[in-house]
Amino acid sequence: MVIQVGIVGKPNTGKSTFFAAATLIDVKRAPYPFTTINPNIGIGYVKTQCVCRELGVKDNPRNSICIDGWRFVPVELIDVAGLVPGAWQGRGLGNMFLDHLRRAPVLIHVVDASGSTNEEGQPVPPGTHDPLKDVAFLEKELEMWVYQILSKDWEKISKLIDFQKNYEELYAKFTGLGISTSIVDQAIDELGLRGKKATSWSQENLLDLVRFLLKKAKPIVIAANKADIDVSIDNIKRMQRELGDRYIVVPTSAEAELALRKADKAGLIRYLPGDGDFEITGNPTSDQRKALEYIREKVLKRWGSTGVQEAINKAVFEKLGMIVVFPVENEKTFSDSKGNVLPDAFLVKGDATPRDLAFEIHTEIGKRFAFAIDARTGRRLSSNDKLTHRMVIKIVTSH
Repeated sequence: MVIQVGIVGKPNTGKSTFFAAATLIDVKRAPYPFTTINPNIGIGYVKTQCVCRELGVKDNPRNSICIDGWRFVPVELIDVAGLVPGAWQGRGLGNMFLDHLRRAPVLIHVVDASGSTNEEGQPVPPGTHDPLKDVAFLEKELEMWVYQILSKDWEKISKLIDFQKNYEELYAKFTGLGISTSIVDQAIDELGLRGKKATSWSQENLLDLVRFLLKKAKPIVIAANKADIDVSIDNIKRMQRELGDRYIVVPTSAEAELALRKADKAGLIRYLPGDGDFEITGNPTSDQRKALEYIREKVLKRWGSTGVQEAINKAVFEKLGMIVVFPVENEKTFSDSKGNVLPDAFLVKGDATPRDLAFEIHTEIGKRFAFAIDARTGRRLSSNDKLTHRMVIKIVTSH
């Protein structure tokens, strides 16, 4: 199962550039609304230290990539077309765009931190638009989108809940949005709605329910983009200060990341996504050197990285709580049956067990799960033990 990450925001914030940098797919980019009509879907990666060096082996990755001791594990990125105010009412093809987000359990909201685009995504002088308004705008669009889906049939749903004395109708409504029944149950309990007749739930009750579910089921990382522009510095610090209790705010320059990845691909520099610097290895022109020096001074030295890789990592590892594990068939050589060393890296939930991993690999392996072995220590693991980040594990099945 490939984890899906939705890339969202208003037009002209650098959203498609973020996607292009993360996937190196040449999507159509232009500074006007609705450049992206259908969602661009591509493969990006989370980055974590591989275990190859500490185990003293040369690996042969199959489902992921290892570069200089760093393992890049694939995730699916969905670049949704730019949202404008009123998208939930269908403005600007908004409902179609919002529907593309159903599958994504986590979102990266690309915000123009320089304040050089207004609420419609049209260019304005840098610093004249408040990026905090864009965060509030997206919150409202998502809330109203889900609220409208729920409220449309609420009279019928609420009567069925009261008649059947269960919440099956409510679960069914949210399952289509990728929201699990356990999260719906948690919301009902924490909002004090259990035991209260559904037909008496107020509009505010429904909005509170929607907000709770979105916070839990569609967490958001903010990529504060255009961080190379000087006016962005104060805005980013203000965003981190005012939004820090609700969001992770990552200073980002998607243009810088795209330029560095292209320069690396062309052999001009050596650069690994997420690194804080690069090394010139080719012969860039004087203009290219100036551009690279600009990126080094205005982005890498200022913020520590371009933010693109960090935003993806934060979304998957921190917001979704995923970990990476390395399944092997031979715990002595850390290889599969064909001799490939550390062939696979799997993203699993932080509370996953060896049996969960077995089912991720193959349903049949999950059904026949007997026990597992921690390949580093040789310790035997039961189906109830918890996996840990960067664990190398062998699954043993019954015949």
